[in-house]
Amino acid sequence: MTYPESDKLNKHSAQKITVYEPNQRARIGWFRTWGIMVRNIVDSWELIIQLFKRDFLMSYKKSFLGMSWLIITPLMGIISWVFMNATGILSPGDVGIPYPAYVLLSTSIYGLFMSFYSGAAGTLDAGRGFISQVKFAHDALLVKQFLQQLANFLISFILTIIVLLAFRVVPSWMIILFPIMIIPMMLLGAGIGLISSVISVVATDIQKGIAFIMGLLMYVTPVIYSDKVNDPLLQTIIKWNPLTYLIGAVRDAMLYGRVEHLDRFLLASGLSLLFFLVTWRLFYISEEKVIEKMI
Repeated sequence: MTYPESDKLNKHSAQKITVYEPNQRARIGWFRTWGIMVRNIVDSWELIIQLFKRDFLMSYKKSFLGMSWLIITPLMGIISWVFMNATGILSPGDVGIPYPAYVLLSTSIYGLFMSFYSGAAGTLDAGRGFISQVKFAHDALLVKQFLQQLANFLISFILTIIVLLAFRVVPSWMIILFPIMIIPMMLLGAGIGLISSVISVVATDIQKGIAFIMGLLMYVTPVIYSDKVNDPLLQTIIKWNPLTYLIGAVRDAMLYGRVEHLDRFLLASGLSLLFFLVTWRLFYISEEKVIEKMI
């Protein structure tokens, strides 16, 4: 004889059973996968904030100069590029504003892109100490990395605005669109970083190759020079380089109040979103096997 109460208890217990199968994540549909990852982030928000506070403060705790490095680093970069420009080694062309202000803003925006890449590339390493000991959604590590990089950038971005005003360059009203316009750049950098994060555990040589290419990107992107160059090969590279439009649009909107190639910026933004969604799913599918190799 069975009782209704026991039936309800057995049914409730059965709902909590989790079944694991080989390649289980790979069989989940694309849209369902993205839904799961978004839900993981929402459910892990408190953990994300705690990890962010811990890592952000610890990154400067053992440094003698502390957060001053956020100001010193871009200043040193400005000095090097301005020196090369003054000596004639670098010919940036007509950039429309004083060169120190131009190169500081451009390198700051490019540095933000690289920080998204390096942050995503270090997603699994960021939790290596407890990733195999505590069960939690590892998507939280990716968001924590983003928050940490954004916090670092915002501090240095204040210096950038001060330098622009010192050179009598008043940012356009379109600066209010800055948080929205950097999203495609963030997605592209994060997508490349997620691929590197997975590859770095199983094939370090390929990961080093990706890092080398990322280091060269600034020299084929109009960051320290104008996009009006004379070399035909460089012109072709710049034309097909998505960062030309993703970074250029943000810079031009802030400085001149316009986006010169709006259609190409929108196209590059759409491709960056698609690229990120694909790599995010790839990260979700492969992270369990990657973590096994980390142990």
